[in-house]
Amino acid sequence: MRKIRIGIVGYGNVGKAVEQAVRQNTDMDLAVILTRRDPASITPPTPGVAVDGLDRAAQYTDRIDVAVLCGGSATDLPEQGPRMAALFNTVDSYDTHARIPEYFREVDGAAVNAGKTAVISTGWDPGLFSLLRVIEEAVLPSGTAYTFWGPGVSQGHSDAIRRVKGVLDGRQYTLPIEKAVERVRSGEEPALTAREKHLRDCYVVAEEGADLDRIRREIETMPNYFSDYDTKVTFISQEEMNRKHGKMPHGGFVMRTGRTGDGSGHAVEFSLRLESNPAFTASVLLAYARAAHRLNAEGITGAKTVFDIAPAYLSPRTAEELRKDQL
Repeated sequence: MRKIRIGIVGYGNVGKAVEQAVRQNTDMDLAVILTRRDPASITPPTPGVAVDGLDRAAQYTDRIDVAVLCGGSATDLPEQGPRMAALFNTVDSYDTHARIPEYFREVDGAAVNAGKTAVISTGWDPGLFSLLRVIEEAVLPSGTAYTFWGPGVSQGHSDAIRRVKGVLDGRQYTLPIEKAVERVRSGEEPALTAREKHLRDCYVVAEEGADLDRIRREIETMPNYFSDYDTKVTFISQEEMNRKHGKMPHGGFVMRTGRTGDGSGHAVEFSLRLESNPAFTASVLLAYARAAHRLNAEGITGAKTVFDIAPAYLSPRTAEELRKDQL
């Protein structure tokens, strides 16, 4: 059987991680890397893989089975998601939660018209955590759900910082507020606002002569990212950024407390502890790239989310193998 041909769109942290993850998936090959940078400036570790300009994407429609979109959610994916879904089966990690319904509609229209399958907003949150929230709610309908992120680096929020005028580099750490976590674990079921659950800790390298007060205000008041949280902004040098903030750990947990019909109390918790946010996200993207390829082969088109895709579509193993070894 021919391997699934993967195209990488965007060669930043996630794009490079997808390239590494392809090597772990024996049913996949990397076909091409499409970038806005000068293709000649990129020498990927994978021997023989093509590198070309993103503006030439349409030249690769017969060489890519699934395009993995690795751009940021702030400005890249809103434009690239629909455009790439008109050319390829796609998978992305769009993570601006408040705008996912709007983004879904845009991508769905493009994918349906082109006869393509586009899996949006996957990764671990949105993605795996989203799926667990639905499962927990279905099992414990009388209860309360909580999601805590961190401590760790948010790629989407860090990208949003770097888009601010005058910013050269930025990292954003999401920090769960321990008091809130302990209240939930104790079974208290508190009503918590976003501000009561997390802190946003930002480290910024600014251009020389940039207006630091303006940069701070733009970050602290940015809708969908920072405006609903207590946000700390610290300006540092590029050398300190590279030395202290080069790694990208992350994690978090999805929790639900509730009672079953007999009055018994229950708590469900799913957690992740990630040494590398991009590496783990890349691995989830490829699992859903496999699903997109299979769904499209069955004639199922349009935008899909993790809620629409059965787990068997994610695995390279046959249904018989899964029943024998995993059920």
